[in-house]
Amino acid sequence: MKIHSTFSFTAFLILLQTRIILFGSAEPMRIHRSNSTRVLVLPLKIQEIPSVPSKLPFTHNVTLTISLSVGTPPQNVTMVLDTGSELSWLQCNATRVNQPVFEPTRSVSYSPIACSSPTCTIRTQDFSIPASCDSKNLCHAILSYADASSSEGTLSTDTFIIAGSNFSSTIFGCMDSGFSSNPDEDGKTTGLMGMNRGALSFVSQMEFKRFSYCISGSDFPGILLFGDSNFTWLVTLNYTPLIQISNPLPYFNRVAYTVQLEGIKVSDKALQLPKYVFEPDHTGAGQTMVDSGTQFTFLLGPAYTALRNEFVNQTTNILRVFEDPNFVFQGAFDLCFRVPSNSTYLPELPSVSLLFHGAEITVSRQQLLYRVPGEVREIDSIHCFTFGNSDLLGVEAYIIGHHHQQNVWMEFDLENSRIGVASVRCDEAGQRFGVHR
Repeated sequence: MKIHSTFSFTAFLILLQTRIILFGSAEPMRIHRSNSTRVLVLPLKIQEIPSVPSKLPFTHNVTLTISLSVGTPPQNVTMVLDTGSELSWLQCNATRVNQPVFEPTRSVSYSPIACSSPTCTIRTQDFSIPASCDSKNLCHAILSYADASSSEGTLSTDTFIIAGSNFSSTIFGCMDSGFSSNPDEDGKTTGLMGMNRGALSFVSQMEFKRFSYCISGSDFPGILLFGDSNFTWLVTLNYTPLIQISNPLPYFNRVAYTVQLEGIKVSDKALQLPKYVFEPDHTGAGQTMVDSGTQFTFLLGPAYTALRNEFVNQTTNILRVFEDPNFVFQGAFDLCFRVPSNSTYLPELPSVSLLFHGAEITVSRQQLLYRVPGEVREIDSIHCFTFGNSDLLGVEAYIIGHHHQQNVWMEFDLENSRIGVASVRCDEAGQRFGVHR
C-alpha cells in the first residue's frame, strides 16, 4: 500500500502476501449514542493472496481495506485504511479500464474545493507538497510516495456512507492522474482512507474521540471499531502516551501515532541499551510509530543488532541460521533460518517484548518467524525473523507493524492522546460483536 512521503514508511512495504480486508458481508453494528460518541463496528478478516510466479521474489502486499459508499446516489468503493496517512482519496480517472473508480459526475452531492478556500490554504499545512491552484482555480493536491509513485487531483467534498451512517461534506482527494510502481495491486482498490492525527484525516473530520482494531491471527474475523470501546467484557487496557512536539523537526512526523519505546526483552532478559537509543534526536529522527499499514516491525541499527544477536544466542540449539550473505528478505531482514519443510510446528521460541512507557507488546511463537514463499534450500524452507533493520531501508524511525499487533486490542484514544493495548483473542472479540467467519 502507499503512504504519503511525509515520513510515512508503509510505501517501503508495497508488496506483502497477506491482505487484511474489511468485508461488508457481515452486517455492521451501529450503537447510537450522542453524535460525538456513536460507535460503528465492522468485521475485519485476514485473507492470504496466492503468490504470482511472474512477481519478483520477496515482495509482499498488505492492505487493510474498508468497503463503503460515496456520493449521491451512493457508489460502492473500497478504500485502504491507513493510520499512516492524512488525506483520504479516490481514483476519479474514468480511463482506468476494468479497475474501480469513483465517478464524480454521477454524484449530485460532489463538490470540488476552490484554491482560495481556507480548507485549501490552511488545513493542508501538514501535506508534504503544498496544495496549489489548477487551471480552473480549484485546489490541486499532489501526493508523493517513497517508492516514487505519485497521485494528484482535486481536493473535493462528498457524502461518505459507512456502516449505515452518513458523513456529509467529507473532504477527500479526487485523483485523476499519477504514477504507480505496482499497478496490479493498486488496481484492486478505489482509494485510501487516511487515519492519522492530521486535520483532514477521516477520524479527525468525523470527530471520533477513539477508534480501535483487533487483528485476528487466524482466518476468523477481527474487528474495526469507531468510537468508545468501554465494554464490560473487554480486558483492562494499558495505556502509553502519544509523543507530541510543538516545533517542526525535519525527521519527525507530528501527525503520526508516536509513542516512546523504552526497551526490549528477549524472554526475561532485557537488552542492555542506553536510553538515548530509543529517543528522537535533535532532528526528530528516531521516533517510534504504531502503523497498521506496515506488516512487520523495524528497529534502528543499534537496537536491531542487539536484538538480533540475543535472539540468535537464545535459539542456537533449536534453529539453524541461514548463512547466505546475498539473501536479505525484503531488503531489511538479514536474519533468516532453515527449517525442515516437513516440520508441522516451529520449535518453542523465546518471546520478544517491546516495552513502552506504561504498556508492552509481547511477540511470541509463529509471529516471530515468517516463512518466505517459494524459498527452499534442499529440504528446508526459509523463515525470516519478523524484526527488520530500519537502517537497511534508509528509514530514521522505529515502526511497530501490524504483524506484531495480532491478537492485541489496539485503541487509539485521540481525546486523551494515548494508545491502549491489551492481549485479546481477536476472533472471540469479533464473535462478541456478532461478526462470524
